[in-house]
Amino acid sequence: MSIGPTTTTSAIQQPVSYHPPQLAVIVPSYNERDNIELLYEKVALALSGTPWEMIVVDDDSPDGTADLVNELSRVYANIRCLRRFGRRGLASACVEGMAVTSAPYVAVIDGDLQHDETILPVMLEKAVAGADLVVGSRFAEGGSAGNGLSATRLSGSNFANKLAGMIAGQAVSDPMSGFFLIRREAALKAAPKLASDGFKILIDLIVTSARMGTPLKTAEVGYTFRQRHAGESKMSPLVVIQYLGLWLSKLTGGALPPSFLLFGLVGGTGVVVHLLTLGLFTSVLAQGFVVSQIAATLIAMTWNFFLNNNLTYSDRKLRGKRLITGLLSFFAICALGGVANISVASAIYAWDQQTFVAGLAGAVMSSVFNYAVTRAFTWK
Repeated sequence: MSIGPTTTTSAIQQPVSYHPPQLAVIVPSYNERDNIELLYEKVALALSGTPWEMIVVDDDSPDGTADLVNELSRVYANIRCLRRFGRRGLASACVEGMAVTSAPYVAVIDGDLQHDETILPVMLEKAVAGADLVVGSRFAEGGSAGNGLSATRLSGSNFANKLAGMIAGQAVSDPMSGFFLIRREAALKAAPKLASDGFKILIDLIVTSARMGTPLKTAEVGYTFRQRHAGESKMSPLVVIQYLGLWLSKLTGGALPPSFLLFGLVGGTGVVVHLLTLGLFTSVLAQGFVVSQIAATLIAMTWNFFLNNNLTYSDRKLRGKRLITGLLSFFAICALGGVANISVASAIYAWDQQTFVAGLAGAVMSSVFNYAVTRAFTWK
């Protein structure tokens, strides 16, 4: 039996009670299974009366976070999971969560319950009143670091805020905050130019929007930072180094991407490893120069590969069989980079007869070559 146009139209009508979300709460997560349900309940209580949804962007957590969110979505209509495979990183998770909602406002909140969800209505009010960005601040009036930060982490956070203030271009008391609310339109306008491998997205949004000629009108709401409810903190020396890479990148106007700066930093440590290994083989093990140089080169390249895998490309880290094939491809590409180094350096030396200039040009050439090609093939 055929279905007429009237029946078809009737079948796709939305229920009378449906209200599109005004606010999407984005929760980037990795191993937050023991926190997500309680966080949802607290946010639901705080936003009672406001049409909202929660989008948990999970980086394929081994603890089953995504499975739990899917179970919750069968009970609550306004929570869903965006599960990512082969991708890691807080900044990119936030952007992907913002991109899949139709809500005009989006808030980013950690999944560990350290952020005070009760201020979300106030943050939304300020945004509706005209602010492009509302920051939940530990250091604004009414805010406090509370018991959420140790003395060491508080000192580190203060230092990071000072660095961020140098590039923010506007007064923000807590530019390192991971708790903020922003107009979705403003966030997605800046999204293509954001560093996808960053750990802190707020400062990137502020700086990028300003440099695009659309500075964000910013407001703040103070809150007390709480202790993590369950699980382990994601803060580590790796995160600190990644933040410094982002800071340097923004300091250069984005001319040098954070991943390239980290790749260069790793390369610098590789030079040290090479020289130490060369000295060990020639002086301690009494090996000839050629043998020592080959050993030093292989060890330094291996060092660079594993450090890049855990630092520069932690969001696309190679494991299992891919770790072996990745190491072999890294060796091959760096060997080609060495050929490029020698070729460029020799050509410039023949033209200018300046040893330092020729050597530097060759080194820069091989670094750019190695970065571009390994990014495209080894860590694709």
